[in-house]
Amino acid sequence: MPLKPQRNSIFGVISPVQFETHALSVFRYQAQHNEVYARYLSGLSCKPESIKKTEEIPFLPIDFFKSHTVITSSAENSETSAIFTSSGTSGSVQSRHFVRDVSVYEESYRKGFQTFYGEIETYCILSLLPSYLERDGSSLIYMADDLIKRTAHPDSGFYLNNLDELILKLKSLEERGQKTILIGVTYALLDLIEKQTFVLKNTIIMETGGMKGKRKEMVREELHSILCKGFGVDAIHSEYGMTELLSQAYSNGNGRFMCPPWMKILIRDTNDPFSFLLPNRTGGINVIDLANINSCSFIATQDLGKLYVDNSFEVLGRFDSSDIRGCNLLVQ
Repeated sequence: MPLKPQRNSIFGVISPVQFETHALSVFRYQAQHNEVYARYLSGLSCKPESIKKTEEIPFLPIDFFKSHTVITSSAENSETSAIFTSSGTSGSVQSRHFVRDVSVYEESYRKGFQTFYGEIETYCILSLLPSYLERDGSSLIYMADDLIKRTAHPDSGFYLNNLDELILKLKSLEERGQKTILIGVTYALLDLIEKQTFVLKNTIIMETGGMKGKRKEMVREELHSILCKGFGVDAIHSEYGMTELLSQAYSNGNGRFMCPPWMKILIRDTNDPFSFLLPNRTGGINVIDLANINSCSFIATQDLGKLYVDNSFEVLGRFDSSDIRGCNLLVQ
């Protein structure tokens, strides 16, 4: 019987060979202990013992998080410490991520942040996430709140609709030369620069995506051009994460995201969801997130993207839900 991979080995991955070894170990464990995933594999007539490389692993369509309880259960992890839910649109079905051990999520985003930005204690973090603050169950709010607390900076904090206060805070931090990250939902960042423009030299602007029905959607190049001009910065950083994952990828402004060592992107063929494309070709984004040890680490998302030879990836849009294939392989 496959043993549960240890989290210290997952977060200790430093090479592609190690990643491959741990991904196969996690797959065999989840194929044994995740009932929903096991039934999905059975529906595909997949024999887990025959899988020899990650490209052979079937990925669970992300919509299962809306219709099923996707958890990996064994004797040593029978409790749920958090339930994260997606925002969705009005009337839509929310995804639910049942997190057995929220400390795994904390370790993932803390180490992920450190990988790309260094020590959190050197920053002041300002969070402009009104649509997330106005509901319960947001994994992004959980992460932002913890990072804010870990900065131990007196000016770190959340901003809902108090843009005037945020404007004053940004100006004050800039004058003091304080390294700052402003993380915000897209429409709120646009609201801010319509009220006040800036010239920021010490602040990273990080958008989390999404208009949340507040504004019309925009292509990334247009959006980032507007934000760069409004904030007076050379580049806009981005965070790629979702309710169903416990890890995040980051972009430093060129539109390409990089994953932490325990996370990997593959691009599936839109016409054959069980085949993968070579770099520089557009297809569906599949994610391996080894931090998802207690749910499912192999997820076929609804995002369209492109992978590059340096393992960076670009997000180009989304599938219509009717284009997601494979969900009919598991009857409720």
